[in-house]
Amino acid sequence: MLYNIAAIIAGFLLLIWSADRFIIGAAATARNFRVSPLIIGLTIVGFGTSAPEMLVAAIASADASPGLAVGNAIGSNIANITLVLGVSALIVPLQVHSRILKKELPLLLGAMLLMLLVIQDNHLGRTDGLILTTSVLLLMWWVTRQALINKSEDPMYGEFEQELPKPMSTRLALVWLVIGLVLLVISSKLLVWGAVQIATDFGVSDLLIGLTIIAIGTSLPELAASIAGALKNEHDIAIGNVVGSNMFNTLAVMGIPGLIYPSTLDAGVLDRDVPVVFILTIALVIMAYGFKGYGRINRIEGAILFTCFIGYQVLLYFTELRAC
Repeated sequence: MLYNIAAIIAGFLLLIWSADRFIIGAAATARNFRVSPLIIGLTIVGFGTSAPEMLVAAIASADASPGLAVGNAIGSNIANITLVLGVSALIVPLQVHSRILKKELPLLLGAMLLMLLVIQDNHLGRTDGLILTTSVLLLMWWVTRQALINKSEDPMYGEFEQELPKPMSTRLALVWLVIGLVLLVISSKLLVWGAVQIATDFGVSDLLIGLTIIAIGTSLPELAASIAGALKNEHDIAIGNVVGSNMFNTLAVMGIPGLIYPSTLDAGVLDRDVPVVFILTIALVIMAYGFKGYGRINRIEGAILFTCFIGYQVLLYFTELRAC
């Protein structure tokens, strides 16, 4: 048991550090090739913050644990909205000024509807996975196009410009990129192994482990980034990190197990988890869109979101207790 717990802790620590190195290497490489800070922030950084979830999903699916991958995708979305944004808004009320971010919010809701459409038969197959992962490519194209159109006019441009890593040589940037990617794979493998062993020892489902331990752990980079953004008055980045990460989770992370290990979903996914994440996504869109001006998530709303996080964990506990 101690070895399994140690593997999970070591896997999380290495996963967070390697994801940071991967993002720094990728962002510095892109900047050396004169890519716009807005494009780097919306695509490369957005992809990088979801890299842990994607690799965990791929390795878990390859190890015949698709429930862990599905739980990670849905659980991370729930944790991002309730824990990450809830805590961030409690510290500093968040405001949305970015036009690109306001356009992304309906897309996030659309991604959720697409996911619901492909899994409504309670099966996640290769066709479903292909539809979801292909949608990610279309999303990346749209985001890049928006960044090119808005260029330096969008408020997020200045925020991303300040957050980009310090200039470094292309060679050093590529070294960090490769090191980060390799360690991401190793740490994901270690984390999945420990999580599966814990699930086996306690007799709980892979889905539950994915929804709780793995989802919260892989959301830690978003939590750190959003709190830092909020404290630096970079509110659009704080919320944008969550919106971008959730779109990647909904499409790419959810699609990966369908491509690698098609399976029937656990009954709790459609009956419990999808309705929760769908309602929370609608709440996020309503709060952050700002139909009569800029969007805003105040401290009261942050407290409500954080309370939802606690409530969902309690719901999972009692649901599992009844199943035992």
